[in-house]
Amino acid sequence: MQEIELKSTIKACQPEELTTEEQHLIELAIEATGRSYSPYSKFSVGAAVRLDNGVEITGSNQENVAYPSGLCAERTALFYAGAQYPDQPIRMLAIAARGTDGELTEEPTGPCGACRQVIIESETRAKGPIRILLYGKKITYVIEGITPLMPLTFSEF
Repeated sequence: MQEIELKSTIKACQPEELTTEEQHLIELAIEATGRSYSPYSKFSVGAAVRLDNGVEITGSNQENVAYPSGLCAERTALFYAGAQYPDQPIRMLAIAARGTDGELTEEPTGPCGACRQVIIESETRAKGPIRILLYGKKITYVIEGITPLMPLTFSEF
């Protein structure tokens, strides 16, 4: 049997190490947490995407008592982008969350498995990686494409 080790590279950044554009997209994601409808989990997530043409779109998680009929913030933003701007590649995605105490999370919050799969498809559609910013009050993770979070991706190609 052969053992294969998979490694991922993720940058851990302080706010001053981020570009103005990255800081702005994170602020949009933070603002989007305020539009979350999360009466059951009390966990508010906001996402913001930047398209190749500069358009910025936000989304927030939307829960439903008939679980799992809700939708995550990331998919809300990514699906809207695909529906309204189908020919514009998504270049950047920022994610921020507020815990059950209503405060921004100390550590970055990563996308769930379903959202990771949608990011894979969004990258396939865009023919390139999406820069992912996972915000936390202590640190922000910057990831070049979804592969570091999903090294063995599922794709029809």
